[in-house]
Amino acid sequence: MTQPATASTAAPLGGAPVLSQRQIYAIFSGLLAGIFLAALDQTIVATSIRTIADDLQGLELQAWATTAYLITATITTPLYGKLSDIYGRKPLFVIAITVFVVGSALCAFATSMYSLAGFRALQGVGAGGLFSLALAIVGDLVPPRERARYQGFFLAVFGTSSVLGPLVGGFFAGQDSVLGVTGWRWVFLVNVPIGIMALVIVWFTLRMPHVVRPHRIDVLGALALAGGLVPLLIVAEQGRQWGWSSPGVIGLIVMSVVLLLTFVYVESRMGDDALLPLRLFRLPVFAVGSAASLVVGMAMFGGLALLPLYLQVVKLQTPTQAGLALLPLTLGIMIGALTSGQLISRTGKYKAFPVIGSVLLVVALVLMAQIGADTSYWLVAGSMVLFGLGLGGNMQPVVLAVQNTVPPTEIGVATSSVTFFRQMGGTLGTAVFLSVLFSTVGDRISAAFRAASTDPSFQAAIADPAVIADPANAGVLAGVSGGAGSSADMASQSAVLSDSSFLSVIDPRLAQPFRVGFSESMDLVFWLAAGIMLIGLLIIAFLPEHPLRHRSALQERTDDAAEAAAAAENAGAGRRAITPAAG
Repeated sequence: MTQPATASTAAPLGGAPVLSQRQIYAIFSGLLAGIFLAALDQTIVATSIRTIADDLQGLELQAWATTAYLITATITTPLYGKLSDIYGRKPLFVIAITVFVVGSALCAFATSMYSLAGFRALQGVGAGGLFSLALAIVGDLVPPRERARYQGFFLAVFGTSSVLGPLVGGFFAGQDSVLGVTGWRWVFLVNVPIGIMALVIVWFTLRMPHVVRPHRIDVLGALALAGGLVPLLIVAEQGRQWGWSSPGVIGLIVMSVVLLLTFVYVESRMGDDALLPLRLFRLPVFAVGSAASLVVGMAMFGGLALLPLYLQVVKLQTPTQAGLALLPLTLGIMIGALTSGQLISRTGKYKAFPVIGSVLLVVALVLMAQIGADTSYWLVAGSMVLFGLGLGGNMQPVVLAVQNTVPPTEIGVATSSVTFFRQMGGTLGTAVFLSVLFSTVGDRISAAFRAASTDPSFQAAIADPAVIADPANAGVLAGVSGGAGSSADMASQSAVLSDSSFLSVIDPRLAQPFRVGFSESMDLVFWLAAGIMLIGLLIIAFLPEHPLRHRSALQERTDDAAEAAAAAENAGAGRRAITPAAG
């Protein structure tokens, strides 16, 4: 394995610092804390949002708390990347952490769902810079040949948060109060000490020289991008409730298309000062990496959104139990990320890992499409491990490939762009998959009830006096007696789509058709995700492979500046030598 730089390593030409492994790990602790903030927040809030909405008396508005965060986080991601290339990483990363912590504290004192959505939007403004800037900082400090070993830890943090989030969120949501404060408010307050710790570490350990270069601020590009993405993200999150063919949705899509085309036009006029320089797409690695991030993000995050639903709705687990049940997924992510990072550092080759990771994701999604209501958890866990291995081998090598190709002065915008396309893919994939799930599950549940009419166990349940006497079973029994398509049947289906918690209290034999209907609809979605992932695999296959550079972006920038200064000085000396003496 290539050994990391040590403190005794000679400084490069321009005097850029070559950090020891201890210094890199010290900085990494701050970066990981910042990433942990963003990763944990999404899972912990998703677990407790229903409790929060109930307490704030705004259950019908709960989706906006998520949408507001998602919109601002997605929009600001490319902004952070571009501005950090101009003004330096440290000030932008400090701003991102500070805004996130302030937003978290304000969320903890929200008095309505409207105020919570506003504060979540502020949180998202900070979150947009946490992940992309952390990756860019690693690109500045660590040569590409060594970088994969460190970036693997980032993905491991995401995997850990996917388990801790439901556990912590379930705990706080289940408490009436903790230290005199309503339990769910600690979901946001827990971010404050973590954020302050990250801020202190970054402030005192991250020392990076930066020269502000001449530039123009792409204000029109930023406004056009924001204007194009906001309606698109609103449609992705709310389209299922509003109706995909409703005039409002169509109008928002048209507005989004017009403004995104405007964004492309503005970027073409801004040249190198563009928020997203279009010439980067002429680099095959950047073009393929961005397209792959979009498509693979759809399949990956769409698939990830269904696993907790399967465990909670079909397997009737609590959010806390589902968090523990996702441990095999986390284990797979950590093994895949750390192993691929070590092997990339040893071999200097990166292409094989996203290709193998994509193959594993396709296989895992196909296996998940075979899962039924009564499938053994251990078979599900095996699919999770494969899915995690695919995730671990896919995400970071693509970022590494892009960082290795672009000029060192644009590593921030390149990193944030790949992150941006992945977030967009994840948002669109989740919206499409959940739309397919909830548009088909009603028919699948009805079909499952028709099939149950010939099942002796089910027939015994609806005739059991104890079952009939239990008020918890009344709604389902009314639906069964009314027949498929009756108002009572439709009411029972509507109930499970809005709140599935009743499945854990009704007679298990009556819950079985609901569980079967959900699992069959999820199978359809997993097949869809596998098909999209197969497209992503085909795109990844075209990813060019270039030798990994042995200098960090900071070293390259410093050396290039020193060489340019030396050349200018030599040119000046030459001109002075041939200038005739005065008089």
